[in-house]
Amino acid sequence: MAKDPITAVIVGGGHRAVTYADYSLRHPEDLKIVGIADPDAERREMCRLKYGFGEDRCYESAEALAAVPRFADAVINGTMDHQHYATAVPLLEKGYDMLLEKPFAVSEDEMRRLLAVIEKNGNRVMICHVLRYSPFYIAVKKRILSGELGDIINVQMAEHVSYHHLSTSYIRGKWANSDKSKTTMLLAKSCHDIDVMAWLMQPVKPVSVSSVGSIFQFKPENAPANAGTRCTVDCPLVDTCRYSAKKIYLEHPDRWTCYAWADLEHKPDQTMEDRVKSFLNGNPYNRCIYKCDNNVVDHQAVMVNFSSGATGTFNLVGGSAKSTRTLKVVGTLGELTGVFEDNVLVESLIASDTPEGYVEAPVDLSGADAEGHGGGDDNLTADFIRYLRTGEQSVSCTAIENSVAGHLTVFKADESMRLGGALVKIDL
Repeated sequence: MAKDPITAVIVGGGHRAVTYADYSLRHPEDLKIVGIADPDAERREMCRLKYGFGEDRCYESAEALAAVPRFADAVINGTMDHQHYATAVPLLEKGYDMLLEKPFAVSEDEMRRLLAVIEKNGNRVMICHVLRYSPFYIAVKKRILSGELGDIINVQMAEHVSYHHLSTSYIRGKWANSDKSKTTMLLAKSCHDIDVMAWLMQPVKPVSVSSVGSIFQFKPENAPANAGTRCTVDCPLVDTCRYSAKKIYLEHPDRWTCYAWADLEHKPDQTMEDRVKSFLNGNPYNRCIYKCDNNVVDHQAVMVNFSSGATGTFNLVGGSAKSTRTLKVVGTLGELTGVFEDNVLVESLIASDTPEGYVEAPVDLSGADAEGHGGGDDNLTADFIRYLRTGEQSVSCTAIENSVAGHLTVFKADESMRLGGALVKIDL
């Protein structure tokens, strides 16, 4: 017998929430969007028309939504990082289950208060750690669980953030200044990766962490001689600087449209002339990359100690030529090595009776998709629906109680970095 679709309300109708909500357009039998809460009237109307609900289900805030009787099973919360706690709590208190974007809190104190609310109300909450749902990382997890790698000794991970992504999000953009965004770069960008590390090691727990990092490249003293303050306004290097807004955005207008021209979001027929004019009229993405108000690191190294005696290392490096995530898991019987973006994963097992001393074979990752976090976006949404219907947790399930270890490791790593790399205990 067919089940009714899970009904959900969008809270914060930005790019990420809409990505998950769009699952309803492809699978209406499983998910139905029935409302939105967002302070932007045009965004509310855009979602209303897209998903087909009435004006009476449009709200200006999470508080306004919480003020009316609950009319859906769940909330898809895609608000900005520092808004997650404040928007989640009144709706959890109302009885909604929730798909909550990462990071689900911006401090340890906020995290523990959110967990207390969920425990009190019995909500089912999943965190949008989409990497767990990609075929690449699922294959790694299953091989660890199978025991074929033996006991895990070390997990080595790295995330290389491309120069244009770094520029857009962490130098000129929303997450550049922790005083405004309330997040560090490790929390905003790489809590995915630290979560994956903690998940791969479960049930072994992280017990301590050490971390160092800095702003290495993008600071005023590194600006080229004669550099201006706004690329297309007063900089003579606009045609030669690799980081000029002209080169990164105007010459590649489809790469970062929803960020660089957020002020034109509601103009569907925007032209290049509109975009040029936006850059002349104070658009923050036209600022010299060396003269912004960024205060988050552009590189950071993290070392984690686990209760079994195993270790994990993670390197976040901003400004690379291309974005890549690399992984190596070493066990007592063998290892896995891979590159996420290339959908390449190789298993090498110890074989002392062979000339090479090992046997090596590629892992079949057919079904991996380069779009949507390697196929993770749709897989996560589908798992959320299954979780609400059955209460059962898949091997990837990002139920909030399974996501605490990664978040707490990030909070403690940033504490360590502020202390100059001191070893900090993790209390789970």
